[in-house]
Amino acid sequence: MNLLLGIGNPRHGDDGLGPLFARAFRHPEWRTINAATAPENFTGLIRRIRPELLVMLDAAEMGLPPGTLRRLQPAEIGARDFGTHAPSIGQLATYLAECAGQVVILGIQPATTQPGAHLSPPVRVTLRDLARQLAAGRLPPE
Repeated sequence: MNLLLGIGNPRHGDDGLGPLFARAFRHPEWRTINAATAPENFTGLIRRIRPELLVMLDAAEMGLPPGTLRRLQPAEIGARDFGTHAPSIGQLATYLAECAGQVVILGIQPATTQPGAHLSPPVRVTLRDLARQLAAGRLPPE
């Protein structure tokens, strides 16, 4: 079984892309969790599920055009470099690696993370493409 952990603040524009995707994506080979801004609260559940594949999806400030999706390595992500969550997504991925066959971190460059903003058009396009890829059994390339 595959598990997607959607991370972010749904009240802050594109920062909510992870929770929005987790609520919307449905596929028989996938289970999704809307972790919002507290992904660390779901470590016990993830350890019990023991997914073959764990995908962690969050907005990531990477200095790239809005909507750009990147597959990131846990070791590349420092506490200050990615997201607004504690612990860092990289540390969380490393911690969960022993209970999942594979852990993949996907970051999408936000256009805006302003309170009250809606999901931007470039991020919407990227999420639709990601849904097609996951449904087809593919992950974005590294």
